[in-house]
Order: sequence, then structure tokens, then C-alpha cells
Amino acid sequence: MNRVQIEDCQNIGNLDFIDWNQFKGSTILITGSTGLIGSNLVNVIAYNSQKKGLDIKLILPVRNTGAAMEFFNWTGAEIIHYELGSELTIDTSVDYIINLASPTSSKFFTEKPVDTMKTNIDGTRSLLDWAVSHPVKKFVSLSTMEVYGFPEKGHKVKENELGAFETMNVRNSYPVAKIACECLCNSYYAQYDVPTVIIRATQTFGPGVKYDDGRVFAQFMRCAVEKKNIVLKSAGLTERSYLYTADAVSAILVSLMKAEPGQAYTVANPDTYCSIKGMAQMIADDIAGGEIRVVFDIEKDIEKLGYAGTLFMDLNVEKMECLGWKPKTSLKEMYIRMINSHQMGYAVMG
Repeated sequence: MNRVQIEDCQNIGNLDFIDWNQFKGSTILITGSTGLIGSNLVNVIAYNSQKKGLDIKLILPVRNTGAAMEFFNWTGAEIIHYELGSELTIDTSVDYIINLASPTSSKFFTEKPVDTMKTNIDGTRSLLDWAVSHPVKKFVSLSTMEVYGFPEKGHKVKENELGAFETMNVRNSYPVAKIACECLCNSYYAQYDVPTVIIRATQTFGPGVKYDDGRVFAQFMRCAVEKKNIVLKSAGLTERSYLYTADAVSAILVSLMKAEPGQAYTVANPDTYCSIKGMAQMIADDIAGGEIRVVFDIEKDIEKLGYAGTLFMDLNVEKMECLGWKPKTSLKEMYIRMINSHQMGYAVMG
């Protein structure tokens, strides 16, 4: 970890809406631990377990054990080789399961829709099957804002307002797979009493984002750092809220503590709501100090780039906030901390 990540760990450790003593002596199994949210989550739990003397045991089933060991060699986590969808052969008591494993690239969704669906559905099913014979206190599965489809502009979207999807559009392999996973989780709760909770997160970024990440927020970051103009391939009309990695982590921890099984919760920072064009202009003006411009090179068919259509995803997060959770980080601060994290590298631990 670097200083930005350590500071995030410390900040979450001091939040008044997280009772860390509730996790004392717990065993937590996390899939997707080397991903963006997963790696931040592991860091936060391991750091606070060590600093607070909580003796939390982390079990990390991963495909690439080498990468996981490089990430988490300081954590004391148990790292095991595991292929998503195969039978989980761990025979130990686990208090909490957090299922974060999923592709996240729009290009991947369009080029490998079968893999997108199988990774999500088979991976979730195998974990749920294991939880049937190994009872847990809570099973939290990460979903996406994309399950809400295409809401009308100006409408605050609540958890009961899922969208409809054209199944002949391969880009929809991702939201359809996530809906299937949500239904599967709730079915295991109804039939087998596995205490499942769904977290529907908006687009999340911060420390841990790879510099060459293909998503729009990373493209904007590179433009700011390299002092290159931001080139938009669309009119930039899509509007949505965003979420800082540490705020996503705190939401997951709160859901382990307080969320009701059989329920879904939307997680986003409403204060970050803006259009793609507006975010690009903020980056140019506030992050790059006016040294770059926003220019347009509009593609006739943006779907061939893997982009979803124009969205107006104004998310209502009252249900999550009723659990006591609050996002803390503004959109500008998200970019500053992500850029600072890249510039520091990842060699400092303390």
C-alpha cells in the first residue's frame, strides 16, 4: 500500500457508523480480492484488524495466487487457488462471504459475453452451494447500477425499479447476468436460508485503478496527468453518480453488520452526479488546471466501442443511508487521491 491507501484504511477505521468489534475473531471469505474494490477491502480489513487487535482471518480464493501474494503478502490472509464456478473445497467455518468477482470492462462484455455470464452466474452459484452446507452470518454479493436499465431523466431510481433489457444486444450480457445473480442469491435465501444481501454499486474508482484501465474515468485521469486534451467519442450526455473506493468498502462493511437478508441496497454518492461532459470539463479545469481542453470526435456507432447507451442514472441511496452509511469523498477529491496514489507507487506500508 501507499500513503493514500493507508490514509483510507485509517479513515474507515475511525468511522462512527462501523463497529469494528463486531468483526473481532471473524473469518471472512472474499472472492475478487485482486480487483479494484476487493483489493481495497482486503487492505482495509487487514490493516484495521492488525491495528485494533481484532484477529480477523481472511480467506482469499483466487485464480492467480502469485498476484494475490504480491498484493497481500503483509496481510496474513490465507490465499488459495480457485477457479470461479468450480466446487469450493474449503472445509472450515466462515462467518462472512463477500462475492466481488466479476469482469468490469465494457469491451470484455461485448467481446466475451459468454464468459461474462458464466463468470458471474457460475461463480455466484458455487459460493451459494458452499454456503448451504457451511452456514454464514451474511453473504454479500456485489451487483451493479446497470440493472436499473435506462431510467427517465430527472427520476430518482429506487431499488424496486429494475429495467428491461434487449437480450439480442450482447452488451447486455453483463446487466442480465447480474440480475440473474441477484435472483439466484434471493432464491437461496428463500429456499435454503442463506442470508444473502445485494449491493448495487455505481461506477467506482480511486486508488488501485490501473493506469491503463480502459474505462472513461481512467482515460480522463491519464489526460490530466499527461496534459493531453480529453477527446469524447460521444456527446457526453450520460449522467450518473460515482463512488470512491473507500466509500464502497465502508458500504460493504456496513452491509455485513446491518443489512437485512433478502434485500438489495443501492450505493453511490449523490453529490457526484454529473454528465460525462461535465466531468470531463471539471477534470480539464480543476484537475489539469486549465492546461487541457475537452474536444469531441463523435463516433456514429458508440456501441461498437462497448459503451452503453445514454443513461440518466440518478440513484436514490436512502435505503443504504438508513443503515447509517454515508459517502465521504467528492468527485474532485476522488480524482486527486487516485492520481496521487499513482504518483506515489505502492511500496509504503505502515
